[in-house]
Amino acid sequence: MFNNSEINFQAEEIVNLEVQQQIIPIQHYLRQPFRLVKAIADEKLLKILGNDLYQLQMKPLNFLEIYHFQPSVILKVWTGASGNVYLKSESCEIKGIEYINRRFSLDLKGKLTPVEIEGKICLQGRANLTVKVDLPPPLWLTPKAILQTTGNSLLKGVLMRIKHQLMSQLLQDYYSFAQGEKEKISHPQSILKLSET
Repeated sequence: MFNNSEINFQAEEIVNLEVQQQIIPIQHYLRQPFRLVKAIADEKLLKILGNDLYQLQMKPLNFLEIYHFQPSVILKVWTGASGNVYLKSESCEIKGIEYINRRFSLDLKGKLTPVEIEGKICLQGRANLTVKVDLPPPLWLTPKAILQTTGNSLLKGVLMRIKHQLMSQLLQDYYSFAQGEKEKISHPQSILKLSET
């Protein structure tokens, strides 16, 4: 039987996404990481804090159909000198279960890199999510294998949802952004007139 109260859960997800390069390169788009955050997060659950920090309220989760909780994560998202976009969790709060909230740590790290492969531009990324938690007493007698499998699957599901949002929304937002920038370049006089009125 498993009676050690501390347990670690881990998950990893990899992204490889081909980009149809527009007149405005994807690298230019990636210099505005707040757009990427908005692409992967529900705006109703997102709060912009400034200084590359964002508060993201995740969707409610349940563990073994016993514990229902909602993590709220402070994320730092920024662009490096080489054009890479980095993501790192700064802190996390668990709403719903105070016992777990006081004994819980979350570490999320991610990186997204634009690369050229055989003349094509791709976005390659990797995200790692680790959670450490002291389990509440009712779970102390639950076999470790069951806890580990359930916890890892839960984290995998979180990363897969983020990946799905990224793959479906990021390119759509990039193409929309590029089209808007293209129109500004094509019609500078109309933009100027609008700014003067």
